[in-house]
Amino acid sequence: MRGRGFVVLAVLGLMFAAGCGPAPSYRAGPAGAKDADGGPDDAGPSASSAGPGRGSSSPSASEGNEASAEQHDPGPSMPATPEPRPRRLHSPVDCSVVKCVALTFDDGPGPYTGRLLDELRAADVRATFFLLGQNVAGHRRLVRRMVREGHEVGNHSWSHPDLTTLPSGEVRAQVLRTQRAVEEAAGVAPVLFRPPYGAIDARVARTVGMPMILWSVDSLDWLHRDVRRNIVVGVRRPRSGGIVLFHDIHRPSVAAVPTILEGLKRRGFTFVTVSELFEGRRLAPGRRYAER
Repeated sequence: MRGRGFVVLAVLGLMFAAGCGPAPSYRAGPAGAKDADGGPDDAGPSASSAGPGRGSSSPSASEGNEASAEQHDPGPSMPATPEPRPRRLHSPVDCSVVKCVALTFDDGPGPYTGRLLDELRAADVRATFFLLGQNVAGHRRLVRRMVREGHEVGNHSWSHPDLTTLPSGEVRAQVLRTQRAVEEAAGVAPVLFRPPYGAIDARVARTVGMPMILWSVDSLDWLHRDVRRNIVVGVRRPRSGGIVLFHDIHRPSVAAVPTILEGLKRRGFTFVTVSELFEGRRLAPGRRYAER
């Protein structure tokens, strides 16, 4: 028995020396590790490329220029994840009968988008976000949250140029890069396009090949940066079936949203995404839509 025990001990010793012990446990990363946007609902400073002022869909990121004009994810590309399932906040709405309005927010995600999402969630309201591709990589978690909470995400180009001044190949690149960025971040591809500055012509419309979503109310929030003015315009000017333009990269715009939501609810409006506003209608590629 003593000899047999010695043999067993010797064999065990050789196994451990060869690394055959229990497999070590691995952790995916440190506890509390953050996404590139700095946290689940908070976005760090973001930058949007500003083009020439055209009085619509603003020179994009005066406040976002605190950071570099193009943000890149510091780590490796995000692994494939299941497609987020948008949360249906309300029963389907028939906007041919109900007094509907679509609130839209351009040029993000940015430093105040997380707060805006908080306000929309608290009010049980969904909106449409027209995203700049260059801002998506640094705020992927916010884009995923938009989709998860029932908002619609649209394409607003990669860097906010006046597309009518670009060759067709560059126009396509602006659109396709943004499509890929959004799909990689949130698992969904935009089906709507908002041209920067509202600048489109027949060539751009053909090249983009998506429905062109404009607006019936331009808040000019990028120009005035005034909470009180944003509230007055946002509450008084919308009409049934309208599309209202704001920018979530500006603090005064986001600060005005809770009061705007309250005011529009008092006026009897139901909030819908742009696609919901046109439910039952086919939106044609290249065609412009400013209201229902």
